[in-house]
Formats: sequence, C-alpha cells, structure tokens
Amino acid sequence: MGLYRVEELRAIEAAAAAQLPPRTLMQRAGRAAADFVARRYRAAQRVLIVCGPGNNGGDGYELAVHLKQAGRDVRCVALAAPTAEDARGARALWDSTGGNTLAAPPAQERFDLVVDAMFGIGMARPLAGRFLDAVRWMRSQPAPVLALDLPSGLDADTGAWVGGIAGVGADATITFIGAKPGLFTHSGCDAAGFVEVADLDLPPADPAGWLNTQEHFATVAAPRRRDTHKGSFGDVAVVGGGVGMVGAPLLAARAALRLGAGRVYVDSIGAPQLRLDPAQPELMFRPLASLHSADAWVVGCGLGTDQPARNALANFLDRDGAVVFDADALNLMSADSDLRARCVAAGATRVLTPHPLEAARLLGTDAPAVQADRIAAVRQLAQRFAALVVLKGAGSVIAEPGGRYWINPTGSPALATPGTGDVLAGMIGALLAQHYDPLQAVLAAVWLHGAAADRFGADVGLVAGDLPALAATVLAEERGATQG
Repeated sequence: MGLYRVEELRAIEAAAAAQLPPRTLMQRAGRAAADFVARRYRAAQRVLIVCGPGNNGGDGYELAVHLKQAGRDVRCVALAAPTAEDARGARALWDSTGGNTLAAPPAQERFDLVVDAMFGIGMARPLAGRFLDAVRWMRSQPAPVLALDLPSGLDADTGAWVGGIAGVGADATITFIGAKPGLFTHSGCDAAGFVEVADLDLPPADPAGWLNTQEHFATVAAPRRRDTHKGSFGDVAVVGGGVGMVGAPLLAARAALRLGAGRVYVDSIGAPQLRLDPAQPELMFRPLASLHSADAWVVGCGLGTDQPARNALANFLDRDGAVVFDADALNLMSADSDLRARCVAAGATRVLTPHPLEAARLLGTDAPAVQADRIAAVRQLAQRFAALVVLKGAGSVIAEPGGRYWINPTGSPALATPGTGDVLAGMIGALLAQHYDPLQAVLAAVWLHGAAADRFGADVGLVAGDLPALAATVLAEERGATQG
C-alpha cells in the first residue's frame, strides 16, 4: 500500500479532474463509501452524516443519496453551507431527493452509524466552534463513527492533531485515491480505526512512502535451505550493559538467537565478571577487546553515557560489519560531534533505532517537534547519518537516506514496557548477520516485533523477554505460508 502526502494527492486529483466531467470523483467517493457501509455496517438502519463546507462534506451528501436510495433512514447535518462547487452540486442532489438536513446533531436521538464528513486533507486550522461541538457529540455517542477520507482534525501527512486539538475518533475510515501516512502513525493509529482505501478508479502513482507489509521483506520470509549450519547464519556481537543495566544487552542477545543468528556474543561493560546467562546458556561472553569481527554489531543497549561507555563506543566505531546503534549509543553521539562524524564516515551498513526523545537529541530539538512530523524527522536523520533509521512509537517509521520511508502497521500498547527496544535491536542484528538485504532486514524485524505483540493479544502484561519467542513463532508461520 502506497502512502501519499497531501501535495501528491492534490496533483493526482488535479490531473484526474482535468480529464473527467465535474463531480465525477465525488460521485465515485460516495458510491465507494456506500458500498463500504453495506459491507461493514449492514445492520445500521439509522444513519447521521455530519457534513462540512468543503468537498469532504460533498462526499457526505453523495453518500447520503446512495444510502437513502438503499432504504436507510438517513439525515445530514450541515454545519456550514457548501463553499466548493462540487459540494454545492452534491448538496443540491441530496435536497432534490427530499433529504432531511439539520443544522446541528440532535441532542436526544440515537443512531446506528454516524459519518464524519466535516474535513478532509485540506484542513489547516484547529477544530473550533460548531465543528468541535460536533466532535464532542460524536465522542458521546454509542454508535460507531465512519470517517470519510480522514478523521476530521487529523493532519493527513503527520498523524498529529491539527493545532493539538483532538478530533474525531473513528471506528473505521474509508480513504479515497490513496492511503495517507497520517492514518498509520502517531495519533492516527487511534483516530482512524480500520482503514480501507478506495482508489476511485484512478491509476496508481509512484509514492515516496509505503505501509510496511510482508511483500517488502520476501527474502526474509523465505524458508531456509536444509544444507546449512550455524556458521551459515552469521555472528552477532552485543555491546552494552553499563552498571545496573546488564539486562538490556541480554534481552538484545536473546532476541538475536531466537531470530536465527548463528552465534551471539555479549560484552556487558558494567559486569565484566558475567560469563553465563542461565536463562540462555547458548550466549557467549567476550570482552570487546577480544571481539575482532562480527557480521553484525548491536551497540548501546544499557551502555550508559559515562566515560567507559564513551570509550567502548569510540573503540567500536572503526570496526567492520553492519551496526545497529540503539539507546545510549545514540545519546552519546548526540552529545559528541566526533562520534557522530565517525559513524557517518564508516561507510558500512548503519541502523539507528531512536525513540522520539533520542531522535530529538540527535536533531537538536525536542520530542514534541519530532512527534509533530515523525516522517520528516526520520527522513532527516536517515540523510544526516547516511543510515537506515527506525523512529519507534505508534506507527514506527523506517527511512533510508534517499528519502523513501515505510510506516509499520503492527504492534500494540503492550510494547510500552521496558526492554522492548533492546529486543528490536537484537532482532535487527540477527537478520543483518544472516546477510539479508539491510533494508529488508530492518523492515522484517520491525514488522515481526510488532506482530509478536499482536500475537500476545492483550494491551498489558507483555514483558520484553516474552517477545523473542513470539517473534520467532510469527516468522516460522510466515515461512510456512511461503513454503506452502
């Protein structure tokens, strides 16, 4: 699924409008929405459609005509008179059917379905006045809410609420022409609900972003050859574990084992006496000085930011092999321009896995600024560090230096617990060590990490140590499906 920013969608719309009769796209949107209602809300007899003044409102009136013709009890709320020409035509059509139009949502009545057709991708100002009142009314209703194109109040490009004012929370969104990135990251993850794309019979365009799905990491999902041994699948070395943080590199290393690395080494710099992980005795412990090479390195999990941690990172930066920089490795680099420069100059595969605050430190800003446009932030980091970057969070965003990006749809609030980031770093390291294409390795690891949480099934109670086995099970099922 391609992801299209507003400027891309405007260009597609303009090109189509130049070739089609007036209101064609609006008519197609109304028909597509009616078909969606027929499939998802078959029993919804009483429907209220809340319409705004622009083309999104016009889509709502077109939907109303189709639902009325299908025998449903439909009413529209006109929060403002239509201002766009196509929307005026759609409103006139609705009026010509004898459609019932109200000035505001009725306070006492109840409906089986409420449709948000207030604002689409063109919204630039925060919700206010009667529109914000309508949002509050929708949130008070027991009926499901269907958003047309975009939940009103949401920024289509970023998934942030425009002006910080929370808008419509939908049960489902039918989005037109192409999927918008804001539906799948940040606040959009909760606002959009189930998302379906109606392309309105327009030819696909080439987007800069995609939703991360299994098709993007097909080689990782392919079954292994039988004629292999542990040396076929590479060595991972995990360096971290400052004083009091030994668990972090152990979580990463255990995840690397579960995701198929041939051998996994650990150097916990704050506990040099540690030579055995009783829960995972397959791990091997070596000081960094004796680890001369590895196929993939995972650096930073619980590393700390003191001088020993800086020395470990500095000593490490000149080594060969793919590297995953996580947690304190990122914090150290954000505070030291020399470390940043050496990371960029290394020339080997580099993967950065910041959460929003770590990303903000690397960019010299703050976490709210990163969250305000997660895609812009991750693309900037990927370009600045010549690296693959994973900006973690709801709808994690992955970017490469050339500007392409992917939003990951898997995962749940269960991941909001300590150590899950360490597990992700280890999973990425494992797939890099197996010499998969680096981009596919990162996309696969992020998807599997989220899918493991989905497999857990609850939004609380998961601990990071549960994730590796769950992720390995999901990967085995994907490979079984591929083989079958």
